[in-house]
Amino acid sequence: MGNVLAASSSSSATLDAAKLGLPELSTPSQNQSASSAAAAMPSAATGIDSKEGKLDNPGTVEELHKKCKDVQAMTFEGAKVMLNKGLSNHFQVSHTLNLCTAQPSGYRFGATYVGTKQFGPSEAFPVLLGDIDPSGNLNANVIHQFSPRIRCKFASQVQDSKLTAAQLTTDYRGEDYTASLTVGNPNIFNNSGVFVGHYLQSITDRIALGAELAYQYGPNVPGGQIAVVSAVGRYSEGNSLWSGTLGPGGIHLCYYQKASDQLQMGVEVETSLRMQESVATFAYQVDLPKADLIYRGSLDTNWNVCGVLEKRLQPLPFSFALSGRINHTKNQFRLGCGLIIG
Repeated sequence: MGNVLAASSSSSATLDAAKLGLPELSTPSQNQSASSAAAAMPSAATGIDSKEGKLDNPGTVEELHKKCKDVQAMTFEGAKVMLNKGLSNHFQVSHTLNLCTAQPSGYRFGATYVGTKQFGPSEAFPVLLGDIDPSGNLNANVIHQFSPRIRCKFASQVQDSKLTAAQLTTDYRGEDYTASLTVGNPNIFNNSGVFVGHYLQSITDRIALGAELAYQYGPNVPGGQIAVVSAVGRYSEGNSLWSGTLGPGGIHLCYYQKASDQLQMGVEVETSLRMQESVATFAYQVDLPKADLIYRGSLDTNWNVCGVLEKRLQPLPFSFALSGRINHTKNQFRLGCGLIIG
């Protein structure tokens, strides 16, 4: 149904949880304005033209498993009604009403602004995304491309009149490499925070290798500070893509395959060495452009069977979404339906 800015993990999260305590400020259930902004965001090689005989920019480590994640069914529960209204070529607002028993129901107002600074025919900056509820709980994102090589992203969350999460990421895209630095939840009063550095280098036109260094410090961290180094890599060939992350905390492997214009598939395996458990997920996406229909389905080793159907109701400016999740072993079933107007 589009992307949503939602609640994130607490700033006191430990290093090996939720990407070393960094706030997950984006979850799949916000206003449709994020989808509009996504069209304005740069691709993996934004503004950098590959020269003949030279390797292309590999993108960022954050995008390493993106293709496999995108085909997975992101389910929701309850009923949602979303109204999107474009006020100009650069500004859009949205109204979302969510009725659900699993999480707080209510109304959220969202806004998206896309600037006039362009680095390509479908890219414009800055991009400002935000949504707020009647209680004043706010999620905000700012994305700006300062040059063809430098891009910054800032995300924050305010809950109960307090800044509960903040994250700043800066990417530098070279001709055949990308270096990124993320600062999460810095707090000078209790001397805590998280720093994550990423580096991804194109080795050949098919292989990219890199590393991730994560450092967390604070009074809630055992020993006062901790650092973790992980190796990352990606291998692509035609319509196939392998990606992986290997570190002290565990192993994360993804395989993506575009079988045709109508069918995409992905397999993901996540192993936690600390928890001594693994979860494998098989997902697929079916696109039927003539029917204005997209279906995503997934099955994992915890016996969760998920599916999300999105149907454009032409010629009306409506989209209908139907979501379902069932787990026979736990005797659980979750159903959601949504209507997007605009």
